[in-house]
Amino acid sequence: MEKQEGSGLPLEGVRVVEFTHMVMGPTCGMILADLGAEVIKVEPPGGDKTRNLPGLGMGFFRTFNRNKKSVLIDINTPSGRDTAEELIGQCDIVLENFRPGLMAKFGLDYAQLSKKFPYIIYVSHKGFLPGPYERRLALDEVVQNMAGLTYMTGPKGQPLRAGSSVNDIMGGMFGAIGALAALQERHRTGRGQEIQSALFENCTLLAAQHMQQFLMSGEPPPPMPSRVSAWSVYDIFTLADNEQLFIGATSDKQFAILCNVLDRPDLAADPYLATNAQRVAQRPQLLERLGQTLKTHKLAELTPKLESAGIPYAPIVSPDQLVSDPHLIQSGGLVDMQTEDGSITKAVLLPLLMGGRRPGVRRALPRVGEHTDEVLSRLEASRTA
Repeated sequence: MEKQEGSGLPLEGVRVVEFTHMVMGPTCGMILADLGAEVIKVEPPGGDKTRNLPGLGMGFFRTFNRNKKSVLIDINTPSGRDTAEELIGQCDIVLENFRPGLMAKFGLDYAQLSKKFPYIIYVSHKGFLPGPYERRLALDEVVQNMAGLTYMTGPKGQPLRAGSSVNDIMGGMFGAIGALAALQERHRTGRGQEIQSALFENCTLLAAQHMQQFLMSGEPPPPMPSRVSAWSVYDIFTLADNEQLFIGATSDKQFAILCNVLDRPDLAADPYLATNAQRVAQRPQLLERLGQTLKTHKLAELTPKLESAGIPYAPIVSPDQLVSDPHLIQSGGLVDMQTEDGSITKAVLLPLLMGGRRPGVRRALPRVGEHTDEVLSRLEASRTA
């Protein structure tokens, strides 16, 4: 494959063409792009509709499409499909996440492309892997309900979806993992393969620990809000001024240290609270006693003491507060990125250190079709070569 500009990143020289929208497929492309691949995002005339979503979808495009190039191709037309196929022939990896059967209708599925390009690695992001459900359309919230996540998250009888597109994002991650494994296998065999990543199976993995709990105990696991905790102090407490703080003391030593921090030697010395098992047996009463004390503590004064003592704790943080989180900023995980309209926003980087560096933002977010001439001119050059 033709090499791109030098980046020094592990996927430098790998070329990816992406037929995706929303979250799952774009996440896969973003991971590969962040790791150095040249990722070419094919958009329809007018651009990816995800660029202009309102409400909770507003941040999708800017979050999951950095470090990519944008090319306008209308694959609804014969000439557009021909161009797309020619572009695919110059790439290592194809990504797609459209409804089942759509890419086959356009002649751009793996079965048809692999006959011409046996080296191609083709990553499909779907709702379900092959089986009884495979023709169903799926959304993150659909599979969260089907695979036990909403049941485990909300109180009993009140299923609640997770507060992020967890399966879309993780599905894109597994697509990227599969693509990287296929690249490694291609080094040995010279042949590509089809990778399939699916929302339902992804969410089932998230619920696997609870499935195993049932298989081991014979008892259906209760939702997390009504679970029987393995630890006595592992909860959210209300402090002074109605501030909230999670505190976890998971060992006898941590419980004694917490009692010292809170100036409750009576709890530390109580023989009926000496072991975790004893404390769990009296958990409601213990939490009430701790809660009365914690109501007198201010968050800003208590958290440095807990940190110094080595007690796990966490304030309840909303996403808007993360924009100014000192650890994210100082660790290099939240950086400036130029957007498609020329303004500057903040981008959350991959949670990775590689050789001491964070794979970061290398290019501005692409404008609609910004790289069409650049990318398609290579096709013209290859025809005349």
